[in-house]
Amino acid sequence: MNKIQLIIGGARSGKSSLAEQYAKASNLPVTYIATAQAFDVEMAQRISLHQADRPQHWALIESPLLLAQAIESAMASSSNGEGICLLVDCLTLWLSNSLCKPSDVLADDCLQTDTQSGTDTDTQPENYAVNLDCWQQEKTQLLALLARISQQACHDNNNNEVGRIEIILVSNEVGHGIVPMGELSRQFVDQAGWLHQAIASIADNVEFVMAGLPLTLKSAEKTNNKVQL
Repeated sequence: MNKIQLIIGGARSGKSSLAEQYAKASNLPVTYIATAQAFDVEMAQRISLHQADRPQHWALIESPLLLAQAIESAMASSSNGEGICLLVDCLTLWLSNSLCKPSDVLADDCLQTDTQSGTDTDTQPENYAVNLDCWQQEKTQLLALLARISQQACHDNNNNEVGRIEIILVSNEVGHGIVPMGELSRQFVDQAGWLHQAIASIADNVEFVMAGLPLTLKSAEKTNNKVQL
């Protein structure tokens, strides 16, 4: 049976490490889908740390935009019957990439390739604008794909195995602080919260991570819902 997991937590909470542990435990070929863009030195250092932590034999897809298409591409490239584990890290960076495009590229079709995503433009905040239409389009595509994968059987009509799919989605929980003053920041927090709710309704498992410790919010296994004293 296919499986979708959502792991949320704050910065340096341990959510990415937990996701990587689950990916290793899946016993499936792993494809890591990275959504980060190295706009500055600090972000480049963060990306380098993630690259050093994860196994080098994992396949890698860099997709700051068009996440649904990246997932479909990874599934299509997996060997017949072998299955695949996809680790997406992280959803909130994908949200910011989709929601906050440079203002000089907003006139373009939002379904552009990643090489056209405006990564070479000036990254100062005043040169960015909210692009809700593009974001809603990307979000709708992802949710529809996840719903289809969740309901998809691991065998075809002839009972032939088509391979198990496990998707692990990592995201930052940004809604526990004060309400931001800026419009762009408020939109980001709101959209992240709505995205988490929508994915949690589809996912089999949802976990919140704090100080390296996971708290199960939703589990397909009844035994995982019991409180351990």
